[in-house]
Amino acid sequence: MTAGVSQRRGTGPDSRTPPRYWAVVASAGGSARMGLGKPKQYLMLRGRALLEWSLAPFLDAEGIDGVVVVLARGDAEFARLPIARHPKIITVTGGASRADSVLAGLAAVTAASQRLSGAIYTLIHDAARPCLTVDDIERLRDEATDDNGGLLALPVTDTLKREARDRAVATIDRSELWRGQTPQLFRLDLLRNALELSRTRSPPMDDEAAAMEAAGYKPLLLRGRESNLKVTYPEDLPLAEFWLSRQEYAR
Repeated sequence: MTAGVSQRRGTGPDSRTPPRYWAVVASAGGSARMGLGKPKQYLMLRGRALLEWSLAPFLDAEGIDGVVVVLARGDAEFARLPIARHPKIITVTGGASRADSVLAGLAAVTAASQRLSGAIYTLIHDAARPCLTVDDIERLRDEATDDNGGLLALPVTDTLKREARDRAVATIDRSELWRGQTPQLFRLDLLRNALELSRTRSPPMDDEAAAMEAAGYKPLLLRGRESNLKVTYPEDLPLAEFWLSRQEYAR
């Protein structure tokens, strides 16, 4: 675990004062691809809901003021979880798209931090990534040190094929390609502006880093871990349970 919180050299408001950090965890998706009859964030993994695992590292990491959980309209499951009573957690209702949901979370951060001085930074995370480590949160916080922000990512190692009618028609150069993960860290006001701008595009961008790139920023790619998988299909659950069984996740 990295000690302390680094001073940012940003151009944002009150840049001479230490920055503040919030997390926004997007948990408003319907999980249709799981086919298990309930949102995947409430499936049980090693005695805890998947969403509880996804939230826990932000509650344990140093320097995180609070965590906004963005829920689907009518969600009655979250309030039943023990973690819902944590004093750092705020809940809001999401929108029709991921961008709408993240913007709702950012609005909650703005309201909760309006009396604070210094720049506010947000770490946006998928509720379906339960194997994130505290160490990676703190590395991202300490290394994405300018207004470009950054995200966890992994270089592509598989051979990539372009397809047409279920046939391979070309092999893609992977030397400059990375697989984006979450969390993604950006300055609150810059990310809100970028996401609002992205809503005017067709199709709108649902990835925060893509919205920042379109606004002219170049986010840092910080090498993540294979273990930080996104649970998407039923076969992902045993793999997530394997990673959670390892000591570095037993917090």
